[in-house]
Amino acid sequence: MLVLAVVAVALTVVVFARGGSDSAARAKKPDREWCTPGTPRTALCPNNKVFDAKEHTTHGNAFECINFARQADAQAVLRADPSDPNHLDDGGGVACRGLPEPRDTEPVPRPVRCGPADTRSALCPQPERALDARYFLRYGNDAYDCPDFASQADAQAVLRFAPADPNHLDGDGNGIACSDLPGPKDAEPVRRETP
Repeated sequence: MLVLAVVAVALTVVVFARGGSDSAARAKKPDREWCTPGTPRTALCPNNKVFDAKEHTTHGNAFECINFARQADAQAVLRADPSDPNHLDDGGGVACRGLPEPRDTEPVPRPVRCGPADTRSALCPQPERALDARYFLRYGNDAYDCPDFASQADAQAVLRFAPADPNHLDGDGNGIACSDLPGPKDAEPVRRETP
């Protein structure tokens, strides 16, 4: 019994002397050899510290969400050029919602450029446009927030269309979506479904 305890202590000392466990070593894995100092941070070099958002705004539609290591990087590019030549905005001034943390979901004010088929939203708030609730469900769970809607009634229409509330528009569960948004209002509660 004493021999087993001594062996266990010796193995622990060896692991710590080598810099920790294998999982700790994997967590600190450096970027690939082509990610030299000064190489911009990208999906291929996700741990590089250098990131210049302006480098991603001067080539037209040259980059996609998969080119970025973090959602905050894609959002920085959208901030650098709100006209969004790379088409990174998923709606409501937030870029590449599916990318990993760190995140920056503070909406970027965008010039209103609504095409004839665009649904009514915070980006296209004109009341004469139709609202398509399915537009706000196209990316799956929690892709849109209250600031993405032009009015409380529009958010409520999406909650009515999908009472399971995949976007979490009804935080308190009272059946009213985004009660702080401006009018028009729809205060008729929706009977909520559990997901």
